[in-house]
Amino acid sequence: MRRSPLLSLTALPLSLTLLSACGAGPSETPAAPPSSSAAPAPTEVGAAKARVAVSYDGGVQVLDASTFEVLADLPYDGFTRLNPAGDGRHVVVSATGGFHVVDAGAWSEPHGDHAHFYTAAPHDTGVVYPAEKPGHVVRHAGRTTLFDDGTGDVVSFDSEHVGHDAVAEGEARTYTTPAAHHGVAVERSDGSLVVTEGTEEARTGIRVLDAQDREVAANDQCPNTHGETVAAQETVVIGCSDGVLVVQGTQITKVQSPDAHGRIGNQWGTEESPVVLGDYKTDPDAEVDLTTRVSLIDTANATLRLVDLPGGTSYWYRSLGRGENGEGVVLGTDGQLHLVDTAAGTVTRSTPVVAPWEVQEDWQAPQPQVFTLDGTAYVTEPATQEIHAVDIETGEVYASGRLQVTPNELTAVPGEVTE
Repeated sequence: MRRSPLLSLTALPLSLTLLSACGAGPSETPAAPPSSSAAPAPTEVGAAKARVAVSYDGGVQVLDASTFEVLADLPYDGFTRLNPAGDGRHVVVSATGGFHVVDAGAWSEPHGDHAHFYTAAPHDTGVVYPAEKPGHVVRHAGRTTLFDDGTGDVVSFDSEHVGHDAVAEGEARTYTTPAAHHGVAVERSDGSLVVTEGTEEARTGIRVLDAQDREVAANDQCPNTHGETVAAQETVVIGCSDGVLVVQGTQITKVQSPDAHGRIGNQWGTEESPVVLGDYKTDPDAEVDLTTRVSLIDTANATLRLVDLPGGTSYWYRSLGRGENGEGVVLGTDGQLHLVDTAAGTVTRSTPVVAPWEVQEDWQAPQPQVFTLDGTAYVTEPATQEIHAVDIETGEVYASGRLQVTPNELTAVPGEVTE
């Protein structure tokens, strides 16, 4: 279906104590954006207004998702990463100093059996979760979990508090891994925490902790552990260089790749489907592994199969996503958005969206990226400084916009609470 396009915590380690621009608390007015600085005045609108954020060399632009009008241009130094914060409204910018919280300027407020919708000028809230090396941001079960690669510190909290500069005593949960590494953590609805295990030299597996941080399960048979997603029944999937680990409750199952080196380092799941879409790389020595297959992991029966993309087209890890009906989408280097039936394991349609492109050796270099929100796949085209909106169900490219910057990272928020 086409779509128009916190914290003052004395319990936190020093490196994760929240900083804000000033000490003012969030507004008591329900419609006003919570912010540590003066908040723009809100306007009530008739429906949710999605927002798209793109990073570029020097900052982040927030766009109207239907017109691609630039609503805010926010400066940031260095290479930035972008993630939805989990509340349908805020964006987390991983930049110098930590996880910076940007209010995308669109949100909803519940009112009995309906909701009211508001917009305001997007802005940096001034809320920062400090980190030496801000890494993965995971949203699940109404919780947002941040991982600092530089320290191994993990902090998680209710997603609704992400833009506030104060939360209730004891709101945040903190944990520090035995050694710092490029890792990830997922908090589940029962309070359990799935967290990677490793060092700066090697990542080896995962541990499952209960709500009191006691280890209840572990697996060290996951070389080069990387990436996470959550599938149906709160099944967590973690990638390895030779398959994946599937976590159901306290049971951890290794699903082996058919190749000795069959790396699945990035995964995309939905909470309605047991099938997870993953990338797939087989050459451990290649600077750029021009893989032409994607992986499908069925978590219900712990099996893995590979799907060949049409014409032997390749892709990179930021050109995959999932549709609202569980479809897999892959933007190939042929410039086409390929639709994957994740149940049948077949490519059902290919739609031209951008000009053919090449995967770059430098993963931080601007390259076409995909981010899916509801029924739309947003696609950037750095070579032409454009962004496109594709109806995943029909394949129609129904909107395009030209930017004044070269887009790099890409994310989007719906402008309303979706969990």
